[in-house]
Amino acid sequence: MKRQGGQEKGEIRVLVIIEEGPKNYSAYSPDVPGCVATGKTKDETIENMREALAFHLEGLREENLELPARHSQAVELELATA
Repeated sequence: MKRQGGQEKGEIRVLVIIEEGPKNYSAYSPDVPGCVATGKTKDETIENMREALAFHLEGLREENLELPARHSQAVELELATA
């Protein structure tokens, strides 16, 4: 798998954000715009997103385009409520 700079790599790590809605879950990656997935459960959504990302990245490889570089980070902040 080619990454930026043309280096070969066997894996790519992608930050995925999971959101819980009233009736389902959704997922997206800030580093892979337009690649999204949904599911009835969190686990189903994660699996659907894994498949969506694999399909998206395969398309990039077939077009000889660079795979996305990871630029995003996530943190959880704990705040006082009173």
